[in-house]
Parts: sequence; C-alpha cells; structure tokens
Amino acid sequence: MPIAPDEQARERKDLAEALRGLRRAAGLSGERLALRCNMSQTKISRIETGRALPSVIDVERILKALAVPDQVSDELIQLARRANVVYASWRAYARMGLYHKQAELKALESSSRVMRHFLPAVPTGLLHVREYAVETLSPTVDGDPARDVRRAVQARMDRQVVLDDTSRSFQFLLTEQAVKWRRASAGTMAAQCAHMAQVNRKSNVEIGVVPQRVQVPGTPMNIFVVYDDRLVTVELFSGEVVLRDPRDVNQHLNLFDLFWSHALTGQNASAFLTEAAEDFMRQRT
Repeated sequence: MPIAPDEQARERKDLAEALRGLRRAAGLSGERLALRCNMSQTKISRIETGRALPSVIDVERILKALAVPDQVSDELIQLARRANVVYASWRAYARMGLYHKQAELKALESSSRVMRHFLPAVPTGLLHVREYAVETLSPTVDGDPARDVRRAVQARMDRQVVLDDTSRSFQFLLTEQAVKWRRASAGTMAAQCAHMAQVNRKSNVEIGVVPQRVQVPGTPMNIFVVYDDRLVTVELFSGEVVLRDPRDVNQHLNLFDLFWSHALTGQNASAFLTEAAEDFMRQRT
C-alpha cells in the first residue's frame, strides 16, 4: 500500500541521515565515497542532505562501497524502495486545483524524450478533444472531489502542444474497450475517435489498439505511463502512484512491449479508429 506523505518524508530523511552516518563511521570523505561509487561528490552531498532522492541502485552502490553488513544493508534497501514510491490522491490535487496536476504533467512531458502510455480504460488527456475532456474531468460519483472543470480542461488542452515537438516520441496503446467505452455522447465519441486517427498521422506519434478478438497472455490491470526509462506513473481510482525503482520501470516497459506486440498499429490502427468514429456517428439520435 502507498504510504502517507508525512511518513514518506520522514523515511526519506531517515535514509539520508543513515547514509551520511555510515559514511562518517567508515571514516570516508564525500569525495572518497564518490570515487568508490563512480558518482559525483555533488550527488553524494545532495543524497546525504536529503536534497536528492537516491534510486535503489544508488543506495546499493553506496552500501557496497561502505562494506555495510548484510542485515543493515537489507533494511536500508527496503527503506530506499519505499522512498521511491510516491502516492498522491486526486482529492489532494483537487484541493490545489486540478489544473496544477496538468501543469505537473506538462513539466514531466517537457523533461522526457520517450513516453509510453498504456491505456486499457480511457484515452489519455493528450489525445482528448475538448468535449471529451469535459466529461472525463467532471465529478461523476459521490465522494469525487469538487474541481474547477473549465480551468482543468483548458490546462489539459494546452498540454497537447507537446505532441508537435518532433524531438519527443509518443506511443499510446489502447484497448478496444478504451476506444469504445461510451464515456460521452455518440457525437463526442465520434469526434474523439476521429481525432485520435488524425493524431496517429504525426511522425512522432504511434497509436496502437488491442482488439478484443485477440488473445493476449496478460491482464490490463492499470493505466500507466513510462517516462523514458526513469519513472512510471500508475493511475488508481483514488489517486496516482509514482515508481522510480529501475526494476519497477523495467517491468512496466516489458508489459508495454507485451501488449504492444498484440496491437493494431500504423494504418491498421487508424482504420480501426476511423471505423469506430463512423459507428458512433450512426448511433447519434
């Protein structure tokens, strides 16, 4: 289970203090430890002062360089793994304003070169037409936090300019259910599907669709996005989890490749989306 933000902050502080204490106990300067770990002295300093969160691999390298006993090492590696999992609830984002979440996503996209979106339930905001964005950002059930829908929608639409930056590449992998789930009126669904077919023509964008008729040796559990090879965001009903452990990142990259290998891509994906748009147009009343 994700841990509370205050507990997480305390564990990050504990990790930084433990690593600093172990270095001092070993009689090493920051410079000497940096040489042993093949890291910069600045990075070691930032880790020990809590200004930078070390990855699990960073912690393993430091502990090995310090010849820390296995029992202590195991405890600190577990602490590092917990520290590298971040949970934020949608309720917390709503209190700040959901448009702040859109700004956070925009910054993350601007700092990444390759983004892979696995979308088993709903298209991502980067692919939304405005009417569809309004539907997906509006509260739907008791307990959903109140939000400034208009401002959040505009922030989501503003994010889409990143798709025109050809120095970045995007893969969007949807299931047939994600494409066809009636989240909005038939007219809006038709516009949404047609828009995705159009976006698929961009040189730096690939959209894949896994048809229901295809047998896939895996289960689409959650929406997730992999940013380069450095972090994964996993979407839940109640919030979002961020994973930075390289093993978690690699697992999600492998899952993405598995599902992608069973998808319609290129012109076949565009044809599927266009046909779905036409079906929705016929359903209009």
